[in-house]
Amino acid sequence: MNEVGPVGSAPSSALRALGSKLDSIPFSSYHVLVILVLGLVGFVEGYDLAVTGSLIVLAKKPLHLTPADIQWLVAGPSLFACCGGFVASAISDHLSRKTMLQIGVISVTGLTLLIPLVQSAEQLIALRILIGFGGGFAVTAPFPIAAELMPAQHRRTYSAIYEIALASSFTVLPLVAALLAENPNGFRLIALPGGLAVLILPAIVHFLLPESPRWHLRKGRITRAVDTVNHYIARCGNRVPPLTVAALGMDFSLSRSELPPFRALFRRGQLRWTVIGSWTFGCAVLGYFLISVLLPKALIDQGAAVSTSFGIATLAFMATIPGKAFTAYLMEIIGRRWTILYALLGSIPGLLLMGTAHLAGALGPVLMTVGALWTGFTMLSSFPATRMYLSEQFPTALRGRGHTFGEAFARLFAGVLAPFLMVPHTGSPAIFFGTILAAVIAGAFAPLLFGKETVGQIEVIAAEAAPEPA
Repeated sequence: MNEVGPVGSAPSSALRALGSKLDSIPFSSYHVLVILVLGLVGFVEGYDLAVTGSLIVLAKKPLHLTPADIQWLVAGPSLFACCGGFVASAISDHLSRKTMLQIGVISVTGLTLLIPLVQSAEQLIALRILIGFGGGFAVTAPFPIAAELMPAQHRRTYSAIYEIALASSFTVLPLVAALLAENPNGFRLIALPGGLAVLILPAIVHFLLPESPRWHLRKGRITRAVDTVNHYIARCGNRVPPLTVAALGMDFSLSRSELPPFRALFRRGQLRWTVIGSWTFGCAVLGYFLISVLLPKALIDQGAAVSTSFGIATLAFMATIPGKAFTAYLMEIIGRRWTILYALLGSIPGLLLMGTAHLAGALGPVLMTVGALWTGFTMLSSFPATRMYLSEQFPTALRGRGHTFGEAFARLFAGVLAPFLMVPHTGSPAIFFGTILAAVIAGAFAPLLFGKETVGQIEVIAAEAAPEPA
């Protein structure tokens, strides 16, 4: 396996040497701080971006939402999140990892703060679309940052905490929505916590989150990369010797190479990993979007009360808190691919229980509750593995663009097309839960049959990768 790049093995060797130094740093309180900052970003951005499902219910009467308005609220933000993701993908690796994150954080939280001011369905739709565009930057930036800062053996710790932070926001949302269900201004109030974060979150990211030294090195900033690593070592307690420029062992006359072009994501040798990572993530995220955005509406359409629908959604995402911790533990024990297989296929009993609960009469609520908890612990908890697996499909020179493109492309189908097409069919348990079932089966086997295990391999791609053209 070789680093994609036009300069031979020198940048690859230096990146591996720098990566080995980062991997050698014992886990410390500073690592915990970095994880908590990214986790806070995940909680806030998850809250702001996933509020759509609650807004649909809470704003339906006050803003007189029509079926067409609801379809736009379901599909519009996700569509523009894909657009934002593709724009972010085009400029990622050129701009710093932290800059990409800040663009997303400031735009999403700042625009969310305007939701309490909306007076019409059209204004709400327009704001959510703009928030979705900013979300294309925000939701994809943390994993490349963590992959390049965390020691290889502790990426599961980051994955678990970040995804648990997301799960906590998804759990809090329907719970808060249930409390505001009878309040005509409920849709305004539910947006305030995420919007007010604009006052503190960008500052926290700026002052507490370090830049990626791998990114500096790949941009040819040798001294800056070494200084960043050594500052990181100092913040972690100086328990390993500092890095020196000589230790990188490369010809620095070659270090300022151009980044490989965007089309390198689709070249022979890389295309396979781009497709597998995007497909696997897309199948998992399809189930997430249908449940987070449409499950409350689906349950109401299928006869449940508003409070019950929010309660079931809360339980599903509450189960992801321990579920994601377990998934993150498994991904380092049995590998990314087998963990993905477990998480996706393991959700089948839960989905069957949810899809057949309407046939069980008085036992229906019990089956729906058990099914929601089961599905939350498995399929909705797959993202520590699927997201890290996607990020590890790309070398440093392509990671920002590759990971962002993979998430954006997956969301185009899983978060836009699927929910848009599903809105008229939420009243049918067979169609709604059957679609999720088909997605998890399609995604479970792809990495196992066609992919390779990627634990810790964030500097390399396929051995058969084609050389750069002269």
